[in-house]
Amino acid sequence: MPESLRSALIQALPYGRRYARALTGSQPLGDLLVAESLRTLTTSQQVDDLPSLCRLYQAISRHFAGQPENDGPEHGLSIVQRQLLLLTTLEEVSLDTAARIVGLSVKETSEDLESAYAYLKTGIQTSVLIIEDEPIIAMDIEELVLQCGHKVAGVAHTQADAIRLAKETRPGLILADINLGAGGDGMRAVAEITKSHSAPVIYVTAYPERLLTGETSEPSFVITKPFEPLTLAVATYQAVSNRNMVRAKGPVA
Repeated sequence: MPESLRSALIQALPYGRRYARALTGSQPLGDLLVAESLRTLTTSQQVDDLPSLCRLYQAISRHFAGQPENDGPEHGLSIVQRQLLLLTTLEEVSLDTAARIVGLSVKETSEDLESAYAYLKTGIQTSVLIIEDEPIIAMDIEELVLQCGHKVAGVAHTQADAIRLAKETRPGLILADINLGAGGDGMRAVAEITKSHSAPVIYVTAYPERLLTGETSEPSFVITKPFEPLTLAVATYQAVSNRNMVRAKGPVA
């Protein structure tokens, strides 16, 4: 593999991990998907003028779509629709490039996304615990959560408040900032909460690449500050629907 491609793929890895983890709902499964995709890229003779990051997205998308069928009617959206939503919101890929990544025409991609947006408006709702130390930002996030059709279980500004509120409200989803300033650490709060309460978690950070190294236990869902309502809606759908899929299939050995 050319050294230039190798360097470009190394820089792309955090974002490839984010995409793969959001698709699978799991750090181990997502990172395995990235590893398999990288092997394909490094051995392929195919020439493609897509940027390295988009080539990685493409390989991940193809590997994921090629796995045994893992989304039934209970999930509402097809694999391709979920991929397109994540690519265009979480990863901020353009419509034209997203079409090339999943192998559809721009017209087909636009139609798939339009149907997916319509579904999200009536899709999965849950209660959300917001962990954010900045009051103004917390208010903004609370409004976004309500716009997405969810209920706000509570807003915690410190690590201690988050642990207490989680015990009181038993939220269906946790939306957590990483750095709570003098109030503690969002990841530590979540680690304590999930000892006694199982809920999907979406982390919010201005520096996602710092959380996506693949070296330690890391989040399955990460969105970048600042974010749009649609990004939150898509991430929430993925987090909750992936959890429901695991419940439907039973525990994984």
